[in-house]
Amino acid sequence: MSPEARNAEGARHGAPPHSQRLGVRRSPLAGFTGRAALGALLLASTAAALHAQEPTPAIKAALDQLRTTNAVTLEQQVSICEIPAPPFKEQQRAEEMKRRFTALGLTNVRIDSIGNVLAERPGTGRGPTVVFSAHLDTVFPEGTDVKVKREGTTYRAPGIGDDCRGLTVLLSVARAMRDNKVATDGNILFVANVGEEGPGNLRGIRYLFARPPTKIDYYVAVDGTGLGITSRAVGSNRYKVSFKGPGGHSYGAFGMPSPIHALGRAIAKIAEIQVPQSPKTTFNVGIVQGGTSVNTISPLGAMEMDLRSESPIELEKLDARFHKAVYEALMEENARWPASEVKITVDIASMGVRPAAAPPDTSRIVRTAQAAAGSLGFQATLGASSTDANVPMSLGVPAITIDGGGDGNGAHSTGESYTDGDKGWLGPQWALLIVTALAKSR
Repeated sequence: MSPEARNAEGARHGAPPHSQRLGVRRSPLAGFTGRAALGALLLASTAAALHAQEPTPAIKAALDQLRTTNAVTLEQQVSICEIPAPPFKEQQRAEEMKRRFTALGLTNVRIDSIGNVLAERPGTGRGPTVVFSAHLDTVFPEGTDVKVKREGTTYRAPGIGDDCRGLTVLLSVARAMRDNKVATDGNILFVANVGEEGPGNLRGIRYLFARPPTKIDYYVAVDGTGLGITSRAVGSNRYKVSFKGPGGHSYGAFGMPSPIHALGRAIAKIAEIQVPQSPKTTFNVGIVQGGTSVNTISPLGAMEMDLRSESPIELEKLDARFHKAVYEALMEENARWPASEVKITVDIASMGVRPAAAPPDTSRIVRTAQAAAGSLGFQATLGASSTDANVPMSLGVPAITIDGGGDGNGAHSTGESYTDGDKGWLGPQWALLIVTALAKSR
């Protein structure tokens, strides 16, 4: 999921872009009332607890290493990015992540049957299991030039931020924990997963949670750039709608139903659907297809449809209205030509379903992430988006997606760029604090 998309989806919450989230600090209770005040109190208590519990010498040393070896982190980001990972063809990058996980001393490193790379960092066995993940795949087709070009302090290449940055954070955290002998009570399962982007339909993380190697207590994904938290899951239903008929000559066969006319009726009906502003709910006809010539009644009129909402209930309502609009359009087009001996049909095929979820922002995993940000001197804002965390959130597993630091632009374009800024190491440091706090560092 691109940072720009997350910024757009989070705009109604009043959140600035992820790259601009190092803002002015204020009292944590300012402007809060009722339940919001309770959330602020819980956050304040979590932050106080973290500050009162001084980081262990090992954690301090690991944080310092992430700062002083930031150049190595950037080198890793570049080298990973130059390994192609088109949709459904992530194998080459997966093999390299497996090699690097092994070199970092992680155990039981393997690639599962769907293509995810799994590696374990055992704890004492007396704590929770934390999954720490980033996605391998990009949106770019096979053959795309992925050579990284450097322009001053800016790096340009397809996928340099989304999600080569996330994969790099995984490697940097694993290295810092190894080199400084950071110990945890809980196990940490590092995962470089396939299939986060559009057509992948979250297939890697779906597979992981359908066949978990162990009980998963927390899930933390790193996706893209900036310093924000995705704490709620925007669900989506995607469809391809195909109106079909025999077609014919526009003059000689006039009087038969037209798949393209039916498509037009459906789009007009969909455009009139009313949706709530809160929880944010959206729809879009993104692609239309059909037609062979100006004087042909097309045998096909098709569209690709995207429905989204933060609320599972609102998404279900929108889905029902969408289906009603399509079937009404079909019936009206067939009824328009009662003398016709042929009728058109419609096929609605699912292109992917991402579950919606809205866990409370007062959950321990969210408060831990915010408190960790505070301990590093910045305020991490909350937002809703569609990421790998949709899957565990929908299953009731505490989950978040965090940004990996730095500043990115042009995600999902071949001109995508990444700039580390003067504190690019904050992303890896933040991830380290979150994961070790959840796994109970010692």
